[in-house]
Order: sequence, then C-alpha cells, then structure tokens
Amino acid sequence: MRTAILILLVTVCWAKPFHQRGLFDFMLEDEGSGKGGTEPPPPAGPMCPFRCQCHLRVVQCSDIGLEQVPKDIPPDTTLLDLQNNKIIEIKEGDFKTLKHLHALILVNNKIKSISPNAFASLTKLERLYLSKNNLKDLPVNMPKSIQELRVHENQITKVKRSAFDGLNHMIVIELGTNPIESSGIEKGAFQGMKKLSYLRIADTNITSVPKGLPNSLTELHLDGNQITKVDADSLNGLNNLAKLGLGYNSISSVENGSVANVPHLRELHLDHNSLTKVPAGLGEHKYIQVVYLHNNKIAAITTSDFCPSGYNTKKASYSGISLFSNPVQYWEIQPAAFRCVYERSAVQIGNYK
Repeated sequence: MRTAILILLVTVCWAKPFHQRGLFDFMLEDEGSGKGGTEPPPPAGPMCPFRCQCHLRVVQCSDIGLEQVPKDIPPDTTLLDLQNNKIIEIKEGDFKTLKHLHALILVNNKIKSISPNAFASLTKLERLYLSKNNLKDLPVNMPKSIQELRVHENQITKVKRSAFDGLNHMIVIELGTNPIESSGIEKGAFQGMKKLSYLRIADTNITSVPKGLPNSLTELHLDGNQITKVDADSLNGLNNLAKLGLGYNSISSVENGSVANVPHLRELHLDHNSLTKVPAGLGEHKYIQVVYLHNNKIAAITTSDFCPSGYNTKKASYSGISLFSNPVQYWEIQPAAFRCVYERSAVQIGNYK
C-alpha cells in the first residue's frame, strides 16, 4: 500500500502544468494512432460562443450572421458586442447569467420584439445600444442602473412615461430617426430623470418642443423635425441647457422670452428654418457664444440683435455668428450691429444681397 501511494505522489510531482487546449487539439489527438489518450480531459473552463472572440471579459460576436443570442457566454462578461447580425427577437433568458454586464451592443440587427423581462437580471447594465433595428416600442423594465440608451433608427412611434420610470441614473437618451409625433410623447415622459444631460429627438415628426423636460439637460437636439414655432414657455425651466439644436425645421417665430428662459445657453442652432428676424433676447444674453442663423429669411440686422443695449452689461464674446444665405441687404445692417464681436472672422454673412 505504501509503495502505491509513493508511486502516485511521484506521478503528481512529475505532471506538467495545466494548459488549456482548444477543440482543434483534441480532434487531432483523436485522429492520431487510434489509441485513446492516456491523460484525462482537462476540467471544463469558461467557454466562448462559437465564432465569437472572448478576451478580458469582453465578448465580441459582431458580423457573424447570428439569428439569435448565442449560448455559453461567460458569466463574468462585462461587454457583449452583438452588432451587425440578423437577430430578430430578444428572449427572456438570453442574458440571465450575465449579472456583471455593463454594456450591451445590439446595433444593426433585425430586432422586432424584446421580452418584458429580457434585461431583468442585468442589474449592472449601464449602456444599452439598440440603434438600427425594427423596434416599434421602447424596451420595458430596463435596469435601474442604466445610464445611456440609444435607440435611433427604429420604428418607434410612442414615448411612454412608464418606459423611463425609476431610471434615476440615466444621462444620455438618443431617439433620433424614428416616426415619433408630438402626440406620441407622453407628458412628463422625461421628467423623472434627474441626471439626464443629453437628449436627442432629431429627424422625427414632432411639431413642437416637448414639454416637461428635466432641468438637468445640458444638450437638447431637436434638428430635422417639423417644428414651426418656439413658444415662450417651450424652454421654461431649462436653466442648465448649454447647447440647443433646432436646425432644419420650419420655424418662423421664436417668441420673446424664449431665449431668456435658458440663461446658460452657449450654442444656439437655428439654421435652415424660416425666420425673418434674429430671435429677440440674444443681445442681453450673458453666455451665448455661437449662433447659427444661416439659410433663413432674415432681411435686416439691428444694432441690438447681438449686442447689449448698454456697454456696461456683462456679455460673453461671440466665437461664431453664422448669417450667410439670408436675403439681408448691405444697407439693412445697422451701424455697430456687431460692436461686441471683437474678432471680425467670428461673423459669417457671406452672400447677402
């Protein structure tokens, strides 16, 4: 008996270090001399889905023609890339073991439906990318941990308040290029998100600025819609807004007081609209630096359009004013209209008549 134990210990001491071998290695071994392997198979370790690449808790399964979420995804995965495939449906159990997942990329698939509980187990998910799919509704029951949601270029028509309930950590929402109408955005849909900083609803069918936006917003992009007018209360309460994109709409009027409601605004994009005059209030604004008004119908520029009425008024210096492609005539630019613009190159008037 003692002799047998000594022989076993010597065998263990001489054994080679464990080395993970691939499937191809075992196939070659089986096709060798026809004799079975003398060593037992190594213990099963974390697997990587077929044709995917796994490295440092990142699993990349993009561009391989997948029609469903693959199995055998390592449970410690933090980033899962499934973009550019042919996935049609996200089922309830597709991600049930991925409790450490931080980012999920499903861009450019053919996803039509997502199970209500598909993301229930993803308690650490922060970034969810669903752009370029065939979704008609926003996913429900999104994890409370989510910070960034991108669903542009889908078929979404409605934005319900319930979709964002409890998402207090949300910072970025991208909803552009969807057939959303103003009536499809439920009142207060974004109000509960106290950290929301970036919101883009561009290239949709909305005809007005959505109401009840959170005052945490610093960027609001509403370009390429069918907005015809900016009411005085449209931007009310957006005290932290620094960049406002309203280009490529059909805006003919910006009511007095609209600009005053965004006291920290630095960039205002109103190009490619139907404005006939410079929006009131820019001259008294403290922080405005960039104003895009090209491709409108502005025929005259007054002394107070861009500069404050009194020289002692605090005013940020402009770094860019764009007015080209407007029917303004040379003699319709009042003297000293740009007296507060210290760099001549900051003003682009161009092809005035």
